[in-house]
Amino acid sequence: MSRRLRRKVAKKGKEKVVLPSYPEVEDEVLEADRSGDVDWTSLPDDTVIQLFSSLNYRDRASLSSTCKTWRALGGSPCLWSSLDLRAHKCDATMAASLACRCVNLRKLRFRGAESADAIICLQSRNLQEISGDYCRKITDATLSMIVARHEALESLQLGPDFCERITSDAIKAIALCCPKLKKLRLSGIRDIYGDAINALAKHCLNLAEIGFLDCLNIDEVALGNVSSVRFLSVAGTSNMKWGVVAQSWHKLPKLVGLDVSRTDVGPITIARLLSSSRSLKVLCALNCPILEEDTNFGTVKNKGKFLVSLFTDVFKCLASLFADTTKKEKNVFLDWRNSKTKDKKLDEIMTWLEWILSHTLLRTAESNPQGLDDFWLKQGAALLLSLMQSSQEDVQERAATGLATFVVINDISASIDCGRAEAVMKDGGIRLLLDLAKSWREGLQSEAAKAIANLSVNSSVAKAVAEEGGINILAYLARSMNRLVAEEAAGGLWNLSVGEEHKGAIAEAGGVKALVDLIFKWSSGGDGVLERAAGALANLAADDKCSMEVALAGGVQALVMLARNCNFEGVQEQAARALANLAAHGDSNSNNSAVGQEAGALEALVQLTRSPHEGVRQEAAGALWNLSFDDRNREAIAAAGGVEALVALAQSCSNASSGLQERAAGALWGLSVSEANCIAIGREGGVAPLIALARSEAEDVHETAAGALWNLAFNPGNALRIVEEGGVPALVHLCCSSVSKMARFMAALALAYMFDGRMDEFALIGTSSESTSKSVSLDGARRMALKHIETFVLTFSDPQAFATAAASSAPAALSQVTERARIQEAGHLRCRFLSLCLSVSLSQIFQPT
Repeated sequence: MSRRLRRKVAKKGKEKVVLPSYPEVEDEVLEADRSGDVDWTSLPDDTVIQLFSSLNYRDRASLSSTCKTWRALGGSPCLWSSLDLRAHKCDATMAASLACRCVNLRKLRFRGAESADAIICLQSRNLQEISGDYCRKITDATLSMIVARHEALESLQLGPDFCERITSDAIKAIALCCPKLKKLRLSGIRDIYGDAINALAKHCLNLAEIGFLDCLNIDEVALGNVSSVRFLSVAGTSNMKWGVVAQSWHKLPKLVGLDVSRTDVGPITIARLLSSSRSLKVLCALNCPILEEDTNFGTVKNKGKFLVSLFTDVFKCLASLFADTTKKEKNVFLDWRNSKTKDKKLDEIMTWLEWILSHTLLRTAESNPQGLDDFWLKQGAALLLSLMQSSQEDVQERAATGLATFVVINDISASIDCGRAEAVMKDGGIRLLLDLAKSWREGLQSEAAKAIANLSVNSSVAKAVAEEGGINILAYLARSMNRLVAEEAAGGLWNLSVGEEHKGAIAEAGGVKALVDLIFKWSSGGDGVLERAAGALANLAADDKCSMEVALAGGVQALVMLARNCNFEGVQEQAARALANLAAHGDSNSNNSAVGQEAGALEALVQLTRSPHEGVRQEAAGALWNLSFDDRNREAIAAAGGVEALVALAQSCSNASSGLQERAAGALWGLSVSEANCIAIGREGGVAPLIALARSEAEDVHETAAGALWNLAFNPGNALRIVEEGGVPALVHLCCSSVSKMARFMAALALAYMFDGRMDEFALIGTSSESTSKSVSLDGARRMALKHIETFVLTFSDPQAFATAAASSAPAALSQVTERARIQEAGHLRCRFLSLCLSVSLSQIFQPT
């Protein structure tokens, strides 16, 4: 863990400058406080080196470039004993530029095949530890070259993802090139043959720890020949011959810890190993289904040997390793770390247990097997929280990732197990995660932010995160130059921004600006960070005040850029949703017109309605619907091909989700306010799909489809099309049966406008035979419509008051009728209904049928 620096604050004008303060320079700092000037170059060299040691490599490089003195100090060998390249794209050129500083490098972490190829360019002959992630593409040739150049290697770890292209040939190369090897952990190798394992036994005489994890085949007999091994893990490995294991491994003279978790090991093998091995102290068999089927096995006692499994109390088991068992069992890891009396052998066991437990718990969380709820609630969550406080950075990272993973029930729906999330919160996990997120190590920042993000799906956890200052921490991490850190922090802000109570706090913490900047910073090659940033901005834009913050921060331009240029469906969907929310505030701010005026915005949204992904189409249609409330936007959408695109969308979404149907009809409703658009929608074939949507089972779709048909009915040509396409029965059904009063009201309006007399004149145009057939059809449709309009009005009016009003055509009486209508949702539409009644005489509407 990084040391904490005591800080003082010096004021310079209106700004505050944070200074590192140490006893030997306190007088100098105080003098600087008094003068108001800070001469950073006057700090002692050891203070500057300590400052450098608490920075990530990027910030260290930036500080080194400020002056010659700091450039020299930045190259101090003590600062380059370890190097973590996982957050950086490390190729041969970059590695060569670092080579002069890496002469004394002892520990290296890297990610990916490209970085693996570049390692040899570092020229770090004295390298002792190598750890690699994302090793699927690393080949035998690359690994053989790495070990051939680093003969002093003592620890080699590749995983936890599978090393699919590494074979036993590379393991033999490791044995021949690295005689000082003490620790070897490899994941996901297909076959590990006996000759490779025997080579390790012959040439690596100090090999104390072996981990062959998630492999397919391992030569069990050969493993029994590695007499130097103290800790052995075959967790997740398939096709093990447990009879051979029971006969040979108990003879390993130094074997102290054995891990067979996530395998098909049975109780007979476990019992044989525990009873026969003289040196074995701890056997870990977590998530072993066959073993767990024997419910009586957990009662078997083996003096001085401990079995860690799902049916044992893990904390109690570990506490039994210590002579002093009076301390709380759940604090066993913490007590061990803080113990002043050190036992080397016990320290080795506990260090190994931390590593294999973090690995197994993460793998178990990823596979999410059934029946483990009780384990996670009673032990699993607490174990992960304990491991998060380890001194091993990779254990901390995996424990945080485990917390992020084990709470998730469904990745697609982003649903989590509330019980597990609250178990983390109950045991103080939020504070631990936030402290980890404040680490200067970017790997820890990333995994802690991921856990915070996932846990924050639960509203109670989100509240706790906010109360513990998590919003400020996430907003700070969102500004990171490390894409992985920024991505997870943006995900945290996305989940927190779901809560209305957190939106303002995110804005106050500078989160809006940080999210917008992320989009510009990672505009290409960062789909994950872009989706999360756009999703968070979409949630924030739903708030009136925050939506203005988004616009002021350049959010409109950023989101339009994503809608135009990004091909990833998740980014497109969230960008369109954000633009929809920005445009949804009507007259309360100017964002609606601002989005429409942004170059390429409307064209991009129209194009997105043609996306093969339903979510993208839905959000794009919703954005166009909101934007159509602005007169200029309405015409610009039509000019960009919006009428044709939305009609095509309405035609294709009869079997789609109600959300897409509602927005497709809503967008056409918005466009149809314009007479030109109204005519264009009719000519493009928009009437038939709207009638089909009016028959939907969803209440929200009823409203938008009826609203669009109402607007279209103003045009006599469209009114005739509605009749010809069977729209009258559909509107009558809405008028009588819809759960939505708004839909019923607009259906009645549409029917009344259709039969106000203008359509009759339009229908007479053409041959006399056509006119006759249409006239007969119109008469029947008119009678059906007017009858149900009368029924509709009667359902919302007091009969006596209605009778009085119907006897007169005076506007005052009509006003009384509409005021009596109990349609609270309709609001301003009451005056429209009044206009309807004025345009068609009461005697015509309510004549006997």
